[in-house]
Amino acid sequence: MRHIVAALMILSSLAVLELARHGVTITRTSVGPTPVAEYARPDADGPVVVIAHGFAGSQQMMQGYALPLARAGYRVHVFDFLGHGRHPVPMSGDVTAADGTTQLLVDQTSKVMDAVAADDVPIALIGHSMATDVLVRVAAGRDDVGPVVLISAFSREIDATSPRDMLQVTGAWEPGLRAFAQASVHMVDPTAAEGDTAVNGRVLRRVVVAPFAEHVSVLQSRLGRAEALAWLDRSYGRTSDITILPTGWAILGLLAGLVLIFRSLSVVIPQRDVPRQPLSAGKTALVLLCPMVIAPLCAFLFNTDILPILVADYLVVHMLVFGTVQLALLRLWRISAGRLVLPALVAVLVACAVFGFAMDRYAANFWPTDARWWIVAAMLIGTLPYMIADSVLTANQGLWGRLCTRVSFLASLAIAVALDFEGLFFLILIAPVLILFYAVFGTMGRAALMRSGPLSSGLALGVVLAWALGVSFPLFST
Repeated sequence: MRHIVAALMILSSLAVLELARHGVTITRTSVGPTPVAEYARPDADGPVVVIAHGFAGSQQMMQGYALPLARAGYRVHVFDFLGHGRHPVPMSGDVTAADGTTQLLVDQTSKVMDAVAADDVPIALIGHSMATDVLVRVAAGRDDVGPVVLISAFSREIDATSPRDMLQVTGAWEPGLRAFAQASVHMVDPTAAEGDTAVNGRVLRRVVVAPFAEHVSVLQSRLGRAEALAWLDRSYGRTSDITILPTGWAILGLLAGLVLIFRSLSVVIPQRDVPRQPLSAGKTALVLLCPMVIAPLCAFLFNTDILPILVADYLVVHMLVFGTVQLALLRLWRISAGRLVLPALVAVLVACAVFGFAMDRYAANFWPTDARWWIVAAMLIGTLPYMIADSVLTANQGLWGRLCTRVSFLASLAIAVALDFEGLFFLILIAPVLILFYAVFGTMGRAALMRSGPLSSGLALGVVLAWALGVSFPLFST
């Protein structure tokens, strides 16, 4: 029954996701080194729309907006910022100064707009998170910008007159950004509420709230995307009659189905006698608390300015120390990782590759550029010992024990941030990636280790974790 349910989830989700692409041609080009994807119907003659992603995002993350706009006849262009997705050139400059990194991104966006502009019609701009500040600055510096749609926005450059034509979409679970959006509308009309369109002369502002959405899921909100399409149609005097498909739920259904079906397909892995080696409460506390404290203290002493990804070099050292301490304790207690079982190793890697392909096509970039391969390889130094230790521990634990094991590592990262908030702030952004990794790849790995032992699964998951971290975070050059 499980594999039937999983197959139905996968097939129905694929049907929705491919239907969302129906009739849309995706053409991949570049503007200088910047990768650009054009989404358009073959007969499209609508206005040009330029879409920009947020920090640690990629052009694939913005498909939820690009595809329905393209089906409505707009010519949509989505690009990767410097250091993001498949852009080969790292971000650089001072991230704290407006004339540093931000100005480089403003200049990059303007170059893309110059390359795709057509018919002397004002260009519509849509951006998420980090991109919202960039687009506000772009709009203030050009006279060919039409309607602006900002998703989860924050920018001190917004004032009572600029941007002139602006819709803001925020998630219901983003209270701070929701309040900011409302304040920007009150600059135009102090009495306007969420959902009202504020008008003052030629200035138009509107804020809508996507229900049950936070900073990432807001990108798949059907209400938010429908409002964006209606806002552009109003500005350009167009009428669109398309259905906004539930692609967010389809992505979740596809990925959940792939995880679920692997548990059924894992029977192809040879079954070996895998004896359980449970730890006492005292040993469990020791193997979780010792590395939780030791790793941030030791890693803090190293000069970690090698890998061109924000905080990645620190994370490698942190994982190396954390995993090594746990493996040393487990060896002291004669708890083994077992033997290498090649079919299990291959099965986990293949399953994770299929999952990664689905992610890359429908949700977020999952393929390294040439500049990232050596980074992925370098991260193995930390991810392999960490994931082997994790696999040994979780093989001998129930649900609550596995939860405590993962919380222990996240807590150690929190200690590191507390020790050096300014230098390690971006570790906070890694937490959601790790939680997703545990839920998805950790679940598949556990299905394999229950048949073959922890070592094969731990090795495979170490490779996948290095890959996931290596492709997820921006390249940055100081």
